[in-house]
Amino acid sequence: MADSSEDPKVSDVGPPQKLRPSTSQPSATSASAKGVAKRKRGPTADGPNKRLPGAKKVKKLEDARTAEKKKQKKKTRNKKPGHDEADLDLEAGINKAIGKMDARLLADHVAQRTKRFEADLSVVELEDKHIPEKAFQDTSAWQERRSDEHLPDFLEHFSAGKASKLASAPKAKGSPHTLVITDAGLRAANLTRALRKFQTKDATVAKLFAKHIKLKDAVDFVKETRMGIAVGTPARLSALLDAESLSLSKLERIVVDASHIDQKKRSIFDMREIFLPLVSLLNRPLLKERYTASDRHVDLLFF
Repeated sequence: MADSSEDPKVSDVGPPQKLRPSTSQPSATSASAKGVAKRKRGPTADGPNKRLPGAKKVKKLEDARTAEKKKQKKKTRNKKPGHDEADLDLEAGINKAIGKMDARLLADHVAQRTKRFEADLSVVELEDKHIPEKAFQDTSAWQERRSDEHLPDFLEHFSAGKASKLASAPKAKGSPHTLVITDAGLRAANLTRALRKFQTKDATVAKLFAKHIKLKDAVDFVKETRMGIAVGTPARLSALLDAESLSLSKLERIVVDASHIDQKKRSIFDMREIFLPLVSLLNRPLLKERYTASDRHVDLLFF
């Protein structure tokens, strides 16, 4: 028999050797390549491992900052003004501070509110909307509470000596001698009821507001009605003037329902959507020139 030690299928190779990790230093070529990569990456804004934002990211950040500025500006513009709680009669719905303001303070108050709601206007544009101090009649001496039931007395007190009596109406239809401007339809209805004592068969106390009354119907009503006193909201009164149904030719006084506040403690000065139409209405050229005129003068009263 052949010797098994001579069998060519049997290998003399021993068990596999484990490879030991190399302890040699990295080559100069490898280190150089890494250095180039770092140099290409360049400096960073937030640390060695963060890259500077690209052009798109920079633009996105700038857009975000611009949007935030606009948001803050709008928030400031619409921010509710602070009220002295001592001046608020929540039960009666009155801000007593308005009744304490003389003509100068009222002019400043209206100007400040206009600037707050029209923050984008230039100085020249704001000046065009300014109502001069001489336009305001000082009613600060009136001591009664400025609530619905006292409005008739207020009108009588500040209408003494005027050509038209409050219970009369000009012959021309749609030409009231008194405009009462308030902030909402419900409030207008309440004030109309309070002024019914001045209504006669020849002199209507007209309620002119948008709620439940279409503009076309209101235009027809005004054109057909003799009215001494008209009560309405700024937007509806302006629309009737634009439609040439309501006339200012016989107007003697404007009464702004300024002391009234709602359940959220807001007055006509605090609601942008009401205040700006009010300012536009009061600034109509046919009115503005008559606030300080001796002929066909119009009194501007803040109740």
